[in-house]
Amino acid sequence: MPVLTRDEAQTRAQLLDVQHYAVDLDLTTGDETFESTSVIRFTARTAGNTFVELKPETLHSALLDGEPLDTGSLDGNRLPLTLTEGEHVLSVATTMRYSRTGEGMHRFTDPTDGESYVYTQLFMEDVQRVFAAFDQPDLKAVFELAVTAPEGWTVLSNGITEQQPDGRWKAAATPLLSTYFVCVAAGPWHSVRTVHAGLPFGIHCRRSLAPHLVADAEEILDVTKACFDRFHEKFEEPYPFDSYDQAFVPEFNAGAMENPGLVTFRDEFVYRSAVTVTERQTRAMVIAHEMAHMWFGDLVTLRWWDDIWLNESFAEYMGYQTVNEACSDRFPDTWIDFGIARKAWGYDADQRPSTHPVAPDPDAVPDTASALLNFDGISYAKGASALRQLVAWMGEKDFLAGINTHFKRHKFGNATLADFIDNLASATDRDVHGWAERWLRTTGVDTLTPTLGGDETRTTLTVRHDGSRPHRIAAGVYDRDLIDARRLVPRERLELDVPQTAPVDLPGPRPALVVLNDGDLTYAKVRLDETSLETALRGLSGIPHALTRALVWNTLRDMVRDGELEPAAYLETAHTHLPEETDLAVVQGVLSFARTQITDRYLPAEERPGALALLTSLARDLIRRTEDGDAPGLRLTAVRTFIDGATQPDTIAAWLAEGTVPGGPEVDPELRWRILARLAVLGALDEAAIDEELARDPSATGQEGAARCRAALPDPRTKAAAWSRLFDSDDLSNYLFTATAQGFWKPEQAELVREYVPRFYPAAIALGARRGPAMAEAAGRYAFPAYAVDAASLSLGETHLNENAMIPALHRKLADQLDDLRRALRVRGA
Repeated sequence: MPVLTRDEAQTRAQLLDVQHYAVDLDLTTGDETFESTSVIRFTARTAGNTFVELKPETLHSALLDGEPLDTGSLDGNRLPLTLTEGEHVLSVATTMRYSRTGEGMHRFTDPTDGESYVYTQLFMEDVQRVFAAFDQPDLKAVFELAVTAPEGWTVLSNGITEQQPDGRWKAAATPLLSTYFVCVAAGPWHSVRTVHAGLPFGIHCRRSLAPHLVADAEEILDVTKACFDRFHEKFEEPYPFDSYDQAFVPEFNAGAMENPGLVTFRDEFVYRSAVTVTERQTRAMVIAHEMAHMWFGDLVTLRWWDDIWLNESFAEYMGYQTVNEACSDRFPDTWIDFGIARKAWGYDADQRPSTHPVAPDPDAVPDTASALLNFDGISYAKGASALRQLVAWMGEKDFLAGINTHFKRHKFGNATLADFIDNLASATDRDVHGWAERWLRTTGVDTLTPTLGGDETRTTLTVRHDGSRPHRIAAGVYDRDLIDARRLVPRERLELDVPQTAPVDLPGPRPALVVLNDGDLTYAKVRLDETSLETALRGLSGIPHALTRALVWNTLRDMVRDGELEPAAYLETAHTHLPEETDLAVVQGVLSFARTQITDRYLPAEERPGALALLTSLARDLIRRTEDGDAPGLRLTAVRTFIDGATQPDTIAAWLAEGTVPGGPEVDPELRWRILARLAVLGALDEAAIDEELARDPSATGQEGAARCRAALPDPRTKAAAWSRLFDSDDLSNYLFTATAQGFWKPEQAELVREYVPRFYPAAIALGARRGPAMAEAAGRYAFPAYAVDAASLSLGETHLNENAMIPALHRKLADQLDDLRRALRVRGA
């Protein structure tokens, strides 16, 4: 089907003024399809030709000003319209198909109790799967929705919904919205409701998760209220909608979606097993991120998709900053987790051939298919880092003044990057336009390296700057503690502008450690001078501040990826210092990189068993350290690491049989399926045991766990069956596809699955063509043979990438995977 181009959108926006949609949905007509009618009121500024978009199962009728249109003229997703100047009414009646891929109107039946739920995800082009629309962000309109739902269901939408005497649900008319923000979520929800600041607030989940939502309802609502109040302290424009609902929905592709008045979240955020405080912090950050969108994205919306970073970078920055300010009693420093986990996503994306500017040139986003590719670590993590640097450079007071001007000037309308920069510039005498050109229109990561000179009484610091952006940073200067040589004590903290105009004098002898970007306020790779590197490798746990330790760990990570530090040295450093680490985000970030990248990709296959043994030894040390119960999150992290790296089944099988790890924690459903997945990889599990566990836990999560375990069994028959489920039929939902793919490729089973490596590319290309971008992205991310780190696999992938046509979402994902494979080969060679 044709995708909307930027030129077409501009032409249509010049022609049309869209005022109102009346949308009527009937969800009672079966499990496969639903009925949809839309009545659109709009004005044509001149006579002209245009089109309305829809992707129906059946187009029953289309009336323009009461006159029937030829339904046979529907071309793909476009119904042509010939308009006279003036007001018009377009009525379109269709049958639409439910989705199983998380796009459009997704339908899910809960295996726990048989209850069904539907919800919309209408981002980019998927409103067309639900009702006919002029589908572009700058044709905002008022929406009134009516929904006929099965008895016993509750219908949620962007505005307050009420059930009518005829049984239908009607939602209050919205303010002006872009089409992709319309949302419906219907089913027998379990709801917890309250009132805050005079507005109804609600949180909702499917019934089988009700006990878990109830257990966390106080925390979720407290975080929501605290962030809501904090945003009202920052923003002069009040919250612009009539209610605030948050629905935790099944099989959701994203983390969440900022639908005005009805935010949808993946329902993994309703925790049914033990989680760490950093995982709860992530949930809080996502709540704050989506709430920030109510102003930046929903109240003021991009005009075209080249400015998607304006939505996501702002919400990302505000999500972390607002939780840091409003929820510090629960989550003391969110920027540590951002620095060691989220920021790495941006650094990695920015060093691939597919990198792009934070604010790409409009010509680089010519259509919606290309726009979809920019939802990545650059638009989120790098953009948020750039805004954090901007705030450090211009000051928060001026930054917020410019933001409030932006909201005031463009509320319920659309705005561009130029508008945003002009509004920021109006609040400061800083050259914001010049800053934006250097920061937002360029690609790549700058590198900052200290050079130290001087003598015993005086040290000079010069920062070598490889890159083009200006940076406002701090340099942390540390000496060894005279009493305890394992500890490092701050000597001073210097504020620097890079590029420098002159070296900086440091009174006293050469320090033991100099850390550039201390406080992590800019976006740049940091290197250490020779003395500082030795200090870090030997004394990293002695650095007093967790954020500084996170930054040094990121430096070591970057050095491994760039071939400047041996992967084994990183593992040894982790083994030495993590048992002394007090910040859970740091522990989790280091272990994640060690487990998923170093052991599985950067080390040769023959060194992998030794690396896993080192990680399980580290996990044992952490488990012993936490025997007193004072650090349950750290203990849970250590237990997960031990399970995932186990090379022998005995210990984890005993934990499973006993239902507990000695000294805790209990082996809850998440740990049970984690153990079973590892036992499957090790050949210590059979299908009967999987069936038995699924009978014990028939939930959606249990279904995914069973699919993951079956695909992981080291048996040719089960591998063939898993492959067939992935690529030979389209029966798997998005989540079951992902779970099956996650179980399929395992480094321990390299020979068993070798024959599938060349089969992957044609199978993934065909699947993407059949099932669309969401499933193509899942195939490229989870079903890619990442374990096969060899030149032949790289050559095979490059050939397919260069010689075969595929949808853009799959091409981008495979290009990134192959670049990561290329890097892994370089690291091994280095």
